[in-house]
Amino acid sequence: MIISLIAFIVVFTIIVLVHELGHFIAARRSGVKVYEFSLGFPFSPKLLTLFKHKETSFTIRMLPIGGFVSFSREGDEEAKDLFEASFFNRSVIMSAGSLFNILFAFLIFIPVFVFGKHLPVIESVVLSAKMILEITTGTAIFFFNLFSGSGSTQVLIGPIGIASLAGQAAIKGFISLMFFSGLLSMSLGIINLLPLPGLDGGQLSMLFIEAIRRKPLSLRIYHIVTVLGMSLFIILTVLVTYKDIIRLLV
Repeated sequence: MIISLIAFIVVFTIIVLVHELGHFIAARRSGVKVYEFSLGFPFSPKLLTLFKHKETSFTIRMLPIGGFVSFSREGDEEAKDLFEASFFNRSVIMSAGSLFNILFAFLIFIPVFVFGKHLPVIESVVLSAKMILEITTGTAIFFFNLFSGSGSTQVLIGPIGIASLAGQAAIKGFISLMFFSGLLSMSLGIINLLPLPGLDGGQLSMLFIEAIRRKPLSLRIYHIVTVLGMSLFIILTVLVTYKDIIRLLV
């Protein structure tokens, strides 16, 4: 259990930080200010500030799980720089996190095939690209079937299920843990692009609506959608966690 917990925290945090690094780099290159880049759960108290570069404070939160970037000053939730950026720049910023996760998975799979299957580097690169394509296609088909009513939610797992899989991978060895990390990074990247409230894909969908209207949506609408998305996410997490517990007890 301890191995599973440690493996989950380390792998999940690295993958989330890669995701947030994508947002951070894209924002910086687009001229949008990022006021905080944090290691840890967003709603946990700030423990310390490691250093500050330009306007960005690099911090550590009390719960060392995951991470986030903030486009708002402390005490100001409007993120004006982000919402005043061009349509193109906002699209790049919102999609960069998922693209970094997919790129991270691609890079991880290469040494997995080289050292785990003893394949030549070129062949490993090709195989890694094929795996990225297969996972993307398979995930897209799964969610299409799920939302159309022909799929099943039985295969969905929550934090406990992921922690259990991470522990199993860690016990099998470093290569297995790397492979699992690549799969989880792909999952996070693809799921975040779904057009659902609170996800990056939801933000991209709202940008698409703005493009059609040729008029920006109000910050109030963005806040409402974000709160709705977070609420749905919490409910879904509770449900899949309950299923995880039932699976472990059976």
